[in-house]
Amino acid sequence: MSKTELDVAPVTEDENVDFHTVDPRRQKRRTRRNILIVGIVAAAALLIALLVAPNLGDSTTATAPGASLTFEQIVPLVVLLLMFIIATKWPVNIGVMGLVASFGIGYFMLGMDDKEILEDFPASIVLTIIGVTYFFSMAQHNGTINVIVQNCVRLVRGKTMLLPWVFFLVAAALTSLGTFSPAAVALLAPAAIGFAYESRIHPLLMGVFIINGAHAGGFSPLSVAGVLVHDIAMENGFPISPNALFLASFAINLILSILTVIVFAAMGKLRTGKGTSHSEVEKSRSTRPQGQQIYTLILIGAMLFCALVLRLPIGFVALSAGLLLALLNIKDQHKFVAGISWSTVLLVAGMITYVSLLTHIGVIDTLAHMALALGAPILIALVLCYVIGIGSAFASSTALLAAFIPLAGPLLSVSSLSASGTVAAIAISATVVDVSPFSTAGALVVANVKEAERQRTYKQLMMYAGAIVLLAPALSWALLVPTGIM
Repeated sequence: MSKTELDVAPVTEDENVDFHTVDPRRQKRRTRRNILIVGIVAAAALLIALLVAPNLGDSTTATAPGASLTFEQIVPLVVLLLMFIIATKWPVNIGVMGLVASFGIGYFMLGMDDKEILEDFPASIVLTIIGVTYFFSMAQHNGTINVIVQNCVRLVRGKTMLLPWVFFLVAAALTSLGTFSPAAVALLAPAAIGFAYESRIHPLLMGVFIINGAHAGGFSPLSVAGVLVHDIAMENGFPISPNALFLASFAINLILSILTVIVFAAMGKLRTGKGTSHSEVEKSRSTRPQGQQIYTLILIGAMLFCALVLRLPIGFVALSAGLLLALLNIKDQHKFVAGISWSTVLLVAGMITYVSLLTHIGVIDTLAHMALALGAPILIALVLCYVIGIGSAFASSTALLAAFIPLAGPLLSVSSLSASGTVAAIAISATVVDVSPFSTAGALVVANVKEAERQRTYKQLMMYAGAIVLLAPALSWALLVPTGIM
C-alpha cells in the first residue's frame, strides 16, 4: 500500500480541513461558496425581520404561543446567526463564541449571574468526550486500532469487493465505541484507500463507505453524539430511545451505502486502474495483538460490559480504562492527554450553554410555535430535516444539533409524531451530509487518494455530497417520521 505524501494529523469533530493547493479554480469555488453563504444569511435576516417587525418596539411583551419574537429575543438569535457565519468563514471555535456570548447577553442584558448562566453546562457530556477520546488516543498510539483493521481485512479471504463493507463495519464499530466520526475516518482512510488501489476498487467508493460507516455508528448509546442528542431531548422534556436512535442511524447509512454500490455498478465505476494481488498483500499484513494491544482489547470489552450491562456512565468508565492503560505508558502521558478532543469539548459546552440561554428567554419556544403556525407538524419535521441538512454541509453538525433538537419539543407536544423517530430523522439529516469535501471526513478522503487524482476526486465527492443533501433528509423523514416505526 502506498500512502499519499500528505500525512494526516489527528483531527477532532467539525474541524474545517483544506488539503488543496491554492489555484484559480479553488478561488472560484470559495467565491461561489461565499455567495451562497451570503445569500442564506440574507434570506434568514429577511425572514427574521418579517417575523419580528410587529414587536420590535415592545421588548417587554410576554411571549405567547404564536406571538412574534420580542426585541430581547431577537438580539441573542442574531448573535447565534453571526456565530455560525463566523465559524463557517474562519477557523474560530463556535463553542468559545457561545460561552462568551452567554456571558455577554446573560450578564449585561438579562442580569444573570455566572451560576445562572452555567446552570445547564453539560458536565456529563464533557466528561464523556474527555473519557472516550483519552482512551482511544492510547488505543491508536499502541497499534490496537491497526490490529483490529488488519484482522478484519483478513476475513474477506481475497474477496476484494467485500473490503468496502469490512471498512464500513470497522468504522461503525469505532464510532459506536465513542470515537468521533472524523477521527475514525482519519484512522482508516490511509489503509482503506491503499487497499482500494491494490484491489482495483474505486477509491471514492471506499472513501464513501468509510464515512457512511462512521456515521452508522455515530449515534450509539456510548458515542458522544448519541449521548448529546439523548441528553438534549431529555432536558427538553421528550425522552427518546438511545437504542432506536442508533439502529435508525445504522439502517439509513446502510441503505445509502447499498444505493451507492448500485449507482457505481450502473455507471461501471466499481473497479478502476490496476492493482496487485490481494492475497500477497493479505499475507504480508497479517498481524496478531501483542502485549499492550491484548490489554487494550480486554479493556474495550470491559468498557462495553460496564456501560451496556451494568449501565455505568461511559465517561467515568472510559477515564478509568484510560488510567489503567496509562499506567503502562508513563513516559507518553503528554501524548495521550493531547489526544483528548479539547476543541469538541469547547464546541459542545459552548453551544449547549448558549442554546440553554435561548430556551430560558423563550426563543426556542417562540420559533417552534411560529413554525407550527406554518402548516402540518409532519411537514414541518421535513423542513427541519432539510434545513439542518443543508446547514450542516457548511457549518458544524454538532452545533446545529444543539440548536435544532430543542425545536422539536413544541412540535412533538402538539402532535402525535414519534419523539424518537422525529429526533432521529433530524439528527441523521445533520450528519450524513458530512461526506462533503468541505467537511473533515470528506477532506480526509480527498487527501489520501493519489495526488494526480485529487482534483477529480474532489469534484466527484462534491457531486455525491449534493445528491446526499437532496436524498438523505427526505429518506430519513420518510422512513422514521410518517411511519411511526420508532
